[in-house]
Amino acid sequence: MDFRKIFQFIPEVKHPEEKKLSFNVKLKWTLIVLVSFFVLANIPLFGLSNNALERFKYLAIILGTDFGSIISLGIGPIVMASVILQLLTGSGILKIDTATSEGKKFFQGIQRILTFFFIIFEALIYVLMKGLQATPGLEWLLILQMVIGGLAIFYMDDLVSKWGFGSGISLFIGAGVSWQLITSMFQFVTQQGTNCLLDFGKTACPGKVFVLIQSIINKYPTELISALAAIIVTIIIFLIIVWAQSLKVEVPLSYGKLRGYAVKWPLAFFYSSNIPVILTAALIVSFQVFGGIIENAAAPCLTAGSSACFGLAKFASHLGFLGHFSNGQAVSGLSFWMGSNNLLDLIIRGGFLPKYLLQGLTHTLFYVVLSTLFAVFWVKTSGMDAKAQAHKIISSGLQVAGFRQDERVLESILERYIAPLTVMGGIAIGLLASVTNLMGALISGTAILLVIMIFFQFYQSIVQQHQEDMNPAFRKFMKT
Repeated sequence: MDFRKIFQFIPEVKHPEEKKLSFNVKLKWTLIVLVSFFVLANIPLFGLSNNALERFKYLAIILGTDFGSIISLGIGPIVMASVILQLLTGSGILKIDTATSEGKKFFQGIQRILTFFFIIFEALIYVLMKGLQATPGLEWLLILQMVIGGLAIFYMDDLVSKWGFGSGISLFIGAGVSWQLITSMFQFVTQQGTNCLLDFGKTACPGKVFVLIQSIINKYPTELISALAAIIVTIIIFLIIVWAQSLKVEVPLSYGKLRGYAVKWPLAFFYSSNIPVILTAALIVSFQVFGGIIENAAAPCLTAGSSACFGLAKFASHLGFLGHFSNGQAVSGLSFWMGSNNLLDLIIRGGFLPKYLLQGLTHTLFYVVLSTLFAVFWVKTSGMDAKAQAHKIISSGLQVAGFRQDERVLESILERYIAPLTVMGGIAIGLLASVTNLMGALISGTAILLVIMIFFQFYQSIVQQHQEDMNPAFRKFMKT
């Protein structure tokens, strides 16, 4: 079956006719998508009677979603499609040459089909497994709304990638994490909906800054140390990540048409960017959410012993390895060992147990291994490998100083840098994210790592675009 014929019927966002979009155009479309994302996140699903996924709200920011809204699926389907396709191509089961134009189009077409499949599949699972329980008779309407929301996220991601700055996935995660970070620090509305500032001396505020102040006033040493530790850890992590972002290897290049003219081709230490940790975090979160959904759906059957849902109970027993949950937290199974707890806070409050240390080790191992694998697969499938970079450098008229202008020679030289940077960067970003999760920042370690890297990359893209717009003569000179 020729899938290329199917690809022709799949709507997609067209590439701009101009090779280089202006700064204002990119900024306009990025802001439009960002505002649209927040608007959709505040549209509740019509016909929703019970939101069992509310207990996983702390995981929602990694999936770029708000459970119970029309975009409840978030970036989950896009990530799952990307993970599976990268595993298939990386293992050689599916042979696609992404170095060619046709190969890239075929890869992107397969990715779209897989994404559409997971949008429908996850919508069905969320509703039929009662993670998002519909009013009787409105199940189809709930599923339809979620599919529409999933398609909206997919096409907004495509729109940002082609017309804006960076990628939509990064933008959605960055927006959600930023909002969560602000509320974690300055939230003054309690879960009961009361304003703690109106009775600051007696009503406990959820925001860590207010908790710190109240602890000093009321002389609560444990709360004071806990809040202070979270703020200090967040600041330390911020400084470490900013420093790590500045690490790079510079390959000296010379410009053939201008004798004596030299430039340096920078290769960042986090060469594969934040994509590996996004895929790793989203995959682990998906396991936890699906495990919770299956347990939630099977619980009434196991309690009542009804023969009508014997099949569901049996299915749940086969997937029991995903774990059991209490108040949204995994307490056993794969979800527990892949997850993490705030070890620093447990030590401060006297709740530390040896099993939490073992969990921390397995959590770190999962993050490091998966991040490294995804880093290697991402570099190979996204045109960031040595062969693609060598072709790009040669096409621009540059060459390595002291070597002849041959693409194969340049590829072998770049491979000495790119392969180690890919592996070391994947290990480092996985280790940094997992350890940060265990230390207990204001938000999850993965989230704060992502938001810093995402906005650093947005900043770099904006600065680069602004320089190109301000210096058209220099751009013209480089093309001659």
